[in-house]
Amino acid sequence: MNYLEHIGKYFMMLGQVFKKPQKSRIFYESLLKEIEELGLKSLGIIMFISFFIGGVIAMQTALNLESPFIPDSLIGFAAKRSIILEFAPTFCSIILAGKVGSYITSSIGTMRVTEQIDALEVMGVNSLNYLVLPKIISTLFFYPFLITLAMGLGIFGGWLAGVLTGLFSGIDYIEGVQMEFKPFLIIYAMIKTLVFAFLIATVPSYHGYYVKGGSIAVGKASTQAVVWTTILIVIANYFLTQMLLT
Repeated sequence: MNYLEHIGKYFMMLGQVFKKPQKSRIFYESLLKEIEELGLKSLGIIMFISFFIGGVIAMQTALNLESPFIPDSLIGFAAKRSIILEFAPTFCSIILAGKVGSYITSSIGTMRVTEQIDALEVMGVNSLNYLVLPKIISTLFFYPFLITLAMGLGIFGGWLAGVLTGLFSGIDYIEGVQMEFKPFLIIYAMIKTLVFAFLIATVPSYHGYYVKGGSIAVGKASTQAVVWTTILIVIANYFLTQMLLT
């Protein structure tokens, strides 16, 4: 199957996904479940990684700015820009693509190979709308919160790393964080987050929904879903950066 056929099937799938849900109560229950599975259960890993990566970014910046003519406040400024522009929205989304994407593909793929999706279709249920739309809405709703939390923890981790290691003072770091604050950069990060969240929800769903074979095929589809979601996030990151910042 060539790439054009995959792209066509993907957009045809989206056409079925965005049809009106048949029963609002069932949809609401499914949405709450997906918010827990795709969002709340990802809080721990995002908080852990954000805190320590923020500290590493600040320490590496400090170690590479050893000139006495460069103020220490530049460390906080550089760390803030790095975390807001790239680390929080892009790096965290790639982590979520691996964790959440494999879960989505395996769960939908298992339903496909065990003929549960066929049973839904026989009962007259729009299986794509029932399975995929709650995942899209939950990621679009919850991931901006996750990325905002990653930004805050990353900046805090950088401050704490400086205080504990003595590479720079906390006051200089905070001064750098406050330097030249541009609200549009937060908007830019949120736009990227929403695009990445949509990809994280839909690309693994596509691979899981159209899987053929048994449990081995589901495993292969999960790997392909994570790889392609990561590739598309990187490509989308390039084009969004070019369109919004240049």
